[in-house]
Amino acid sequence: MTGTPGRIAETAKTSASQDVKALPTRVVPPIELPASAADLAREAAAQFGWQGTVLPEMKLLGRRVTVVAELRPDVHAERICFGVAPVTDRATVSTWTWPEFTDSAPSPAVEIRGVLSVARHWRTGLASVVPFARYGDTAMVLPAEVAFTDDYVTNCLPRARTYGVAIGTAEEGARVETDLAGRSERLLLDEDAVSRWVNELVYEQLLATVE
Repeated sequence: MTGTPGRIAETAKTSASQDVKALPTRVVPPIELPASAADLAREAAAQFGWQGTVLPEMKLLGRRVTVVAELRPDVHAERICFGVAPVTDRATVSTWTWPEFTDSAPSPAVEIRGVLSVARHWRTGLASVVPFARYGDTAMVLPAEVAFTDDYVTNCLPRARTYGVAIGTAEEGARVETDLAGRSERLLLDEDAVSRWVNELVYEQLLATVE
């Protein structure tokens, strides 16, 4: 073989790399939910003791969540009398907290019992419900297999406890077991423009669901 030593070595290296076949990497299938998100949400609401209607999954504050809510019959009847339907324009609702409008603004027509997320990974579930933990009960439902991982024990549980988020583990047959109870003694924020707007969105969804 003729040529410089460097070129010969490079040619040999290239030939060798072409002869070596890459070994396939081990593919770990993602953990799947054992039932539909809707079925698991209904079971979880009952498990956590949340009274009310389990609404279809909806998008709130950019998150996909399931809300459990009850209608306030007296306020609902009053709003019907005055022709005040759910107001979903955020800018309009934000004015209701202004001092000059607090007396004339309509009262919240629903009681939100809880907000939950059904997710395959705890980070997704936690990110979805934490914004609502400032106002009331929150929870996430995860596949039961997740609870046996080091990541869940080391990272998920401490964060969920910090925010007072309950955790339910989902098993076959749409069964949900409470793995971590929510913390009811956490500091909750008073009603503000965000909570009023969320209440109106839930009010609209509740009416569409029960009618």
